[in-house]
Amino acid sequence: MTPPKRQRRRPKEKPAPPPPQTGKQKNPERLFVVAGPDGGERDGDLDLVTLIVARADPPPSPTPEQSALLRLCTAPLSVAELSAYLNLPFSMMTVLLTDMLTAGLVTARNPIVRQTVADRSILEAVMHGLQRL
Repeated sequence: MTPPKRQRRRPKEKPAPPPPQTGKQKNPERLFVVAGPDGGERDGDLDLVTLIVARADPPPSPTPEQSALLRLCTAPLSVAELSAYLNLPFSMMTVLLTDMLTAGLVTARNPIVRQTVADRSILEAVMHGLQRL
């Protein structure tokens, strides 16, 4: 019977240090910086499905978030979509949008809700059409 061969333990290779970053580093802004000064009461009835549409051109010195919102909102977009496109949380989007609503830069509207029960005449027409097939 032969003893098992032992393998030598070798020190693991250390990973190479990351290359030094040159130029501008991207530091995320704090949310209170993006929200701006406390403008008082924010009483918006915004939820995830509220549709936002740009109403006016950007002000003379818009924040980057405001100008991005106005560019995106040429067609109606929901608050959830805007939040995803700008990588901002919903709470932050409500603050920005409420400020923009009070300034008159955007308009908000609830989505169009379709009837929960279809019209009987339409259902009968579909039924008769299917029976003719």
